[in-house]
Amino acid sequence: QVQLVESGGGLVQPGGSLRLSCEASGDLFSINPMGWYRQAPVKQRELLTTITSGGTTNYADSVKGRFAISRDNAKNMVYLQMSSLKPEDTAVYYCNAAGAGPNDPWGQGTQVTVSS
Repeated sequence: QVQLVESGGGLVQPGGSLRLSCEASGDLFSINPMGWYRQAPVKQRELLTTITSGGTTNYADSVKGRFAISRDNAKNMVYLQMSSLKPEDTAVYYCNAAGAGPNDPWGQGTQVTVSS
Protein backbone atom coordinates (compact mmCIF):
# COMPACT_ATOMS: atom_id res chain seq x y z
CA GLN A 1 0.00 0.00 0.00
CA VAL A 2 1.32 3.39 -0.96
CA GLN A 3 2.15 5.69 1.92
CA LEU A 4 3.37 9.24 1.60
CA VAL A 5 4.22 11.39 4.58
CA GLU A 6 5.28 14.99 4.04
CA SER A 7 6.77 17.21 6.73
CA GLY A 8 8.80 20.35 7.27
CA GLY A 9 6.34 23.07 6.35
CA GLY A 10 5.70 26.16 8.39
CA LEU A 11 5.55 29.92 8.44
CA VAL A 12 8.51 31.75 6.92
CA GLN A 13 9.19 35.33 5.95
CA PRO A 14 9.67 36.34 2.32
CA GLY A 15 13.22 35.58 1.26
CA GLY A 16 13.50 32.78 3.78
CA SER A 17 14.16 29.08 3.36
CA LEU A 18 12.54 25.79 4.28
CA ARG A 19 13.39 22.15 3.74
CA LEU A 20 10.54 19.73 3.16
CA SER A 21 10.83 16.00 3.63
CA CYS A 22 8.80 13.14 2.22
CA GLU A 23 8.88 9.51 3.19
CA ALA A 24 7.46 7.30 0.45
CA SER A 25 6.62 3.62 0.45
CA GLY A 26 9.16 1.32 -1.08
CA ASP A 27 7.29 0.16 -4.17
CA LEU A 28 6.36 3.65 -5.22
CA PHE A 29 9.79 4.97 -4.57
CA SER A 30 11.66 2.30 -6.49
CA ILE A 31 9.44 2.26 -9.57
CA ASN A 32 8.73 5.87 -10.24
CA PRO A 33 10.52 9.16 -10.58
CA MET A 34 9.36 11.23 -7.62
CA GLY A 35 8.09 14.75 -7.58
CA TRP A 36 6.96 17.63 -5.42
CA TYR A 37 3.63 19.29 -6.06
CA ARG A 38 1.78 22.16 -4.46
CA GLN A 39 -1.77 23.37 -4.30
CA ALA A 40 -2.69 26.90 -3.35
CA PRO A 41 -6.22 27.89 -2.36
CA VAL A 42 -8.66 27.85 -5.29
CA LYS A 43 -5.90 26.67 -7.62
CA GLN A 44 -5.18 23.32 -9.18
CA ARG A 45 -2.38 21.15 -7.90
CA GLU A 46 0.80 21.81 -9.88
CA LEU A 47 3.91 19.76 -10.39
CA LEU A 48 7.00 21.70 -9.36
CA THR A 49 9.90 19.35 -9.79
CA THR A 50 10.82 15.73 -10.39
CA ILE A 51 13.81 13.51 -9.76
CA THR A 52 14.62 10.09 -11.17
CA SER A 53 16.20 7.31 -9.20
CA GLY A 54 19.46 8.25 -10.86
CA GLY A 55 19.19 11.86 -9.78
CA THR A 56 18.10 13.58 -12.98
CA THR A 57 15.99 16.60 -12.08
CA ASN A 58 13.49 18.89 -13.76
CA TYR A 59 11.92 22.10 -12.49
CA ALA A 60 8.96 24.26 -13.34
CA ASP A 61 9.92 27.77 -14.36
CA SER A 62 8.19 29.16 -11.27
CA VAL A 63 10.71 27.50 -8.93
CA LYS A 64 13.79 27.03 -11.09
CA GLY A 65 16.86 28.43 -9.38
CA ARG A 66 15.11 28.69 -6.01
CA PHE A 67 14.06 25.13 -5.19
CA ALA A 68 16.17 21.98 -5.23
CA ILE A 69 14.90 18.42 -5.10
CA SER A 70 16.98 15.54 -3.81
CA ARG A 71 16.46 11.98 -2.74
CA ASP A 72 17.95 9.35 -0.48
CA ASN A 73 17.20 6.02 -2.11
CA ALA A 74 18.38 4.03 0.89
CA LYS A 75 15.86 5.77 3.14
CA ASN A 76 13.00 6.16 0.62
CA MET A 77 13.14 9.89 1.26
CA VAL A 78 12.67 12.85 -1.04
CA TYR A 79 13.54 16.39 -0.03
CA LEU A 80 12.72 19.85 -1.29
CA GLN A 81 15.06 22.66 -0.33
CA MET A 82 13.26 25.94 -0.88
CA SER A 83 14.99 29.29 -0.78
CA SER A 84 14.16 32.88 -1.72
CA LEU A 85 10.58 32.12 -0.81
CA LYS A 86 7.84 34.43 -2.02
CA PRO A 87 4.28 34.96 -0.78
CA GLU A 88 3.03 33.26 -3.93
CA ASP A 89 4.80 30.08 -2.81
CA THR A 90 2.20 29.75 -0.08
CA ALA A 91 0.46 26.41 -0.59
CA VAL A 92 0.12 22.86 0.65
CA TYR A 93 3.07 20.86 -0.64
CA TYR A 94 2.84 17.19 -1.56
CA CYS A 95 5.20 14.55 -2.82
CA ASN A 96 4.19 11.73 -5.12
CA ALA A 97 5.27 9.83 -8.16
CA ALA A 98 5.81 11.99 -11.19
CA GLY A 99 2.57 12.03 -13.17
CA ALA A 100 0.35 11.11 -10.23
CA GLY A 101 -3.27 12.03 -10.78
CA PRO A 102 -6.24 12.89 -8.59
CA ASN A 103 -7.27 9.25 -8.31
CA ASP A 104 -3.89 8.15 -7.00
CA PRO A 105 -3.18 8.01 -3.26
CA TRP A 106 -1.87 11.26 -1.80
CA GLY A 107 -0.45 12.13 1.58
CA GLN A 108 -1.78 14.84 3.85
CA GLY A 109 0.70 17.38 2.54
CA THR A 110 2.55 20.03 4.51
CA GLN A 111 1.50 23.67 4.69
CA VAL A 112 3.99 26.34 3.68
CA THR A 113 3.05 29.92 4.43
CA VAL A 114 5.26 32.78 3.28
CA SER A 115 4.30 35.99 4.99
CA SER A 116 5.81 38.86 6.89
